Amino acid sequence: MDRKDAMWAWSRTFTAAAYLTIAGAMLMSAAATAETVTLSQQALRGLVLPNKPPVPAGDPMTPAKISLGKELYFDPRLSSTGTVSCNSCHNVMGTGTDNRKFSQGVNGRLDTSRSTPTVFNAAFLSVQFWDGRAASLEAQAKAPILNPKEMGMPNGQAVAARIDAIGGYRRQFKRVFGGPRPVSFDHIAQAVATYERTLVTPDSPFDRYAKGDRNAISPEARKGFVDVQELGCTACHSGPMFNGPKTPMGQGFFMKFPIYTNNKYVAEYHLMAHLGRYKVTHKAADKHMWIVQSWRDVALRAPYFNNGSVDTLSQAVRVMARVQLDKKLTVPQVHEIVAFLDTLTGRPPRQTMPRLPVTLNAALPLNRE
Repeated sequence: MDRKDAMWAWSRTFTAAAYLTIAGAMLMSAAATAETVTLSQQALRGLVLPNKPPVPAGDPMTPAKISLGKELYFDPRLSSTGTVSCNSCHNVMGTGTDNRKFSQGVNGRLDTSRSTPTVFNAAFLSVQFWDGRAASLEAQAKAPILNPKEMGMPNGQAVAARIDAIGGYRRQFKRVFGGPRPVSFDHIAQAVATYERTLVTPDSPFDRYAKGDRNAISPEARKGFVDVQELGCTACHSGPMFNGPKTPMGQGFFMKFPIYTNNKYVAEYHLMAHLGRYKVTHKAADKHMWIVQSWRDVALRAPYFNNGSVDTLSQAVRVMARVQLDKKLTVPQVHEIVAFLDTLTGRPPRQTMPRLPVTLNAALPLNRE
């Protein structure tokens, strides 16, 4: 693909509003030095991660619903065999993911189509999954439970029946949702999504820098921040999540990956093995289109890319520069960019293991391994 075609593939994903968002966020002030490019204070503060994500009107957050969602998130009884929970792959006691190339589901099955993304800060995303097929956290929460390679439940009715058979859950659902049928698959997903909206990681060193503390990040990291702007990385990785312009919930920001294919990385890391959003829309224009990944906590998310093919952040930086920008980075540039990306590691939410509702005098019927 030549430069003209690459730029067309890039520009087709933007609206006029997106261009204005990026231009505003990355506006350079006149006060530039050899070490750092200084954004206007307003633009820089616009990159600070909020402490709270957006909450849909139809699924308000309450302490009781958060507590219920947390129990469900940690409960392996949501899987067919009673062995895999949401936390098995999205470990909130660690990095929000399992740091494996491919996650292991029920009966030892591997989901070899995708590497597990982090749950931290997922509430800020306008769509979920690598291909953006889920329009909300609620929709995302349902999918792994029903995926035969993940949690393996046959349908939503079976999930609701499993939870309804546990007295402690019945009472909690009644308090949280009320109504004649408080335990439903929709309510299970809403509770899990509500808990997931508490899993944000604010107050990173970069956030403190953006608020005015110029000593919050190192000179090398500041130079890395300059590098990603000058190289063109921030054309896609913009905004507080560094994943593109703000879009309405349910509407994703997608980018072709890889753009430049005449290099060793494409074959070495199998970057064209999966078709991305095409598997959702079946439109030829969506082949190898993916949502732009956030840089937040990226230092904690190895291995990298949708197929988990790259083990280190430094190599991921080299690959991205080559396949997306057709640029080869120097060793100092790689070190500087990694130093900057490291500053986007935020403060993880304090977590404790929940006590799950129990069954008395009988076991739940499960699909045995």
